[in-house]
Amino acid sequence: MVVEGISMDSFEKKKFKLSLAIPLLLVLFLWLIALVDSVAELEFYRGGVYPRRATGLMGIVLAPLLHSGFKHLFANTLPILILGTAINYFYRALAYKILILVWLLTGVLVWIFGRESYHVGASGIIYGVASFLFFSGVIRGNIHLAALSLIVVFLYGGLVWGIFPFSTGVSWESHFFGGFWGLVTAICFRNQGPITRHNFWVNSFADEEDEDDDDGDNPYWADDSSLKSNETDPKQ
Repeated sequence: MVVEGISMDSFEKKKFKLSLAIPLLLVLFLWLIALVDSVAELEFYRGGVYPRRATGLMGIVLAPLLHSGFKHLFANTLPILILGTAINYFYRALAYKILILVWLLTGVLVWIFGRESYHVGASGIIYGVASFLFFSGVIRGNIHLAALSLIVVFLYGGLVWGIFPFSTGVSWESHFFGGFWGLVTAICFRNQGPITRHNFWVNSFADEEDEDDDDGDNPYWADDSSLKSNETDPKQ
C-alpha cells in the first residue's frame, strides 16, 4: 500500500527501527554505567533506593540505572529491548508517560514500604511495562493488542513469581509495585493511545446475544405442524 508516495512497508520499518533504537540506547547506557562501576569500584549500588532514609530518596530516580553486577544487568537486557520496543511501537504517544510514571511511582512506593536495603535495577520498570502491555491489550479489546498481551504472557508469564518474597536477594517490592503501576496506568490511559474502533470483547458478546435472539425467533424444537399452522393456505 502506498500513501502519498510513501509505502506503508517502508513506514512500518522506520517506525520499528525508531522503536528499537530508544531501548537499545538505554541498554548501552546501562552497560556503560555497569562497566565504569566495575572498573573504578565506585559502588554505584549506594545510589539505589534505601527505604525511609533521606539519602535513599535519590534512588527513586537513579535505581533503575544501577545494577548489582553484570549478571543482574544481563538478565534485564533482553526484556528491556523486547518490551521497550513493543511499548514504543504500539503505544508511541503514551510510551514516555507510562515509563516516567512507572519509573518514579514504583520508586516512591519501594522507598515507603520496602525492606531496609539498597534496591537497584530496572526490574521494576520491566514489570511495569509488561503489566501495562498485558492489561492494556485486554482492556482495549483490540485484537492486535490482545495478541500482544498473549505474547507477553508467553514470554514473561514467569515474571509473576517475582512479585512474591521468595528470595531475600531480589527486590520483589520493585517487581510488585512496578506491576501494580502497570495495571493502574493501563486503566487510567485506556481511552488514550491506539484507537480501538471495534472492541473484540464487546463484539464477541454481541454476536452471542444475536445468536440467542435468532434461536428464540425460530426455536429448533418447533415441529412441522406448528409451522404449517401459521402458513396461509394459497387456495383460500
